[in-house]
Amino acid sequence: MKQHQPQEVQEKDSNNFFPSPQTTTKKDYTAHRSLEVIPALLTWATLIGMVVFSIFVPVYVAIFIIAFDIYWIHRTVFISYYSIKAYRRLKNEQTIDWLARCKGVSNLKKYKKEIEDRIIANWEILSHTSSREQKKALSTILSQDKKLIQEVEDFNQEDMVPWEDIYHVVMLPTATEEAASIDPALKALQESRYPNEKIIILLATEEREDPVKRKAKVDFLRQKYAGVFRDFIVSTHKVAAGEMKCKASNTTYAAKKLQKYLDDKGIDYKNVILSNFDCESVAHPEYFGALTYAYITEPKRLQRAYQPIPLYHNNLWETNAFVRVIVTSSSFWHMFQSTRREMVTFSSHAEAFDTLVKVGFWPVNMISEDSIIYWKGYAYFDGDYAVKPLYVPVSMDAVLAKTYWKTIVNQYKQKRRWAYGIENFPIIMRAIWPNKKIFTSEKLRIAFEMLEGHHSWATSALMLALLGWLPLVLGGSDFNELTLAHNLPVVTRYLMTIAMCGLIISIALSFLLLPPRPEHLSRKRYIFMFTQWFLVPITAPLLGAMPAIESQTRILFKRYFTEFWVTEKVVKKSTK
Repeated sequence: MKQHQPQEVQEKDSNNFFPSPQTTTKKDYTAHRSLEVIPALLTWATLIGMVVFSIFVPVYVAIFIIAFDIYWIHRTVFISYYSIKAYRRLKNEQTIDWLARCKGVSNLKKYKKEIEDRIIANWEILSHTSSREQKKALSTILSQDKKLIQEVEDFNQEDMVPWEDIYHVVMLPTATEEAASIDPALKALQESRYPNEKIIILLATEEREDPVKRKAKVDFLRQKYAGVFRDFIVSTHKVAAGEMKCKASNTTYAAKKLQKYLDDKGIDYKNVILSNFDCESVAHPEYFGALTYAYITEPKRLQRAYQPIPLYHNNLWETNAFVRVIVTSSSFWHMFQSTRREMVTFSSHAEAFDTLVKVGFWPVNMISEDSIIYWKGYAYFDGDYAVKPLYVPVSMDAVLAKTYWKTIVNQYKQKRRWAYGIENFPIIMRAIWPNKKIFTSEKLRIAFEMLEGHHSWATSALMLALLGWLPLVLGGSDFNELTLAHNLPVVTRYLMTIAMCGLIISIALSFLLLPPRPEHLSRKRYIFMFTQWFLVPITAPLLGAMPAIESQTRILFKRYFTEFWVTEKVVKKSTK
């Protein structure tokens, strides 16, 4: 079926279509406040209810425990299945020459003939070869080409833009990071399998950083990469009235400077894709090719965000076991999310610059910035906005501080900042609920997704760890004499043993995804990479649930964060 150019979306005032968390009327304040307390109330109702109901109605709690354990098995199997599916696609699509595909689709008729001829030729070679390695390689190529020819048949040449017209801007926001932390990201961009003359670097610095250190950092990076990229732009953001000390205010300031640059150069916003990276993000060599291909072949390219798979691999071998479990689990979660239509942007991602201009860039008075830009697009386009996953990785730093304990503390603070993303909930509801072009069922689905996700984040680990024992401890002698009470630990143990299959799959995937071992580390390190998973019963409640509970409780009691906490970056020196 052919795709057709979408109808033009009616433009909106970027200052009015999306509400601000800083309310100006009593009505807006009441609505905002009523919505923002819901997550914490649900969480604390669950935690307190676990204790109260275990005392007064332990039988019903015991039945609920068994039902919850069965639900958890289903959830584990579901997530594991789609994580494996995402992993297989990730491994496959990293091997594709995406720039060649970008060039190929410029002439669909000719490209289709080339693919058909290649399939015939490879089938012929496959039928006569006895080499297992060659058979495996040819089978992979044939599989890719069969999928590709189906895509090409569905494309419409009129819906596309030439890849040569596309410019990539990589924005690297930095506050206190040293040049050594940012340099690997720029080196990876330089070594990308994509023309460097199509890439513009936008280094977004902060005025509040020590000016001597900032100048040294900027000068070093500018000089090292002079002439490598199309341009190297530096912005220096000063926190203005009404703004917070946050990443979003910095990125918005930098994006506005970029807007002026593009205007001066006469470059069409629709031909510019901005990748908003963490400053240490190391992009895969095929990232720009995959992103360009996804953009130029998508008829609704301006109504899509583009999300690579975030993996915390830069320093995974150097950080400690507690952090490795947390960040590897986060990587699996994002792989799973990439298979769902409910996926939203996280961390390093990309959007058409034209879309960013239309939605008014990032809010300058919110801590959470990585997913709120998705919701601004969703509201602007009346719900016709989605994330298009890119199955190429972007590798980032795991938390690493100068001491073991400080690393764990910083990991807690980072998870707390991520969990603080629930501050988006009242803003999103206020933005989309009055919009009659978005179905009520869709609004309810979004509300449920956000509330269930953050509620599960804050409570599931504690429920799994404690709930099975509370009726036995608090239920009294009458309950403990029941057959149900005697069988409850046995049933729970068996069900949780079945659920351990998910952990086994996680361990296997963690080794398959593991980056190469640094030469200065012993092979014995692999033992730690395996035994670290026995820490899950500790890390899940302490570095998963507790940061989420704190973030929600802060909002409940109006103890809001007023400044974006920047994760400390420590660059490990290799010693051979």
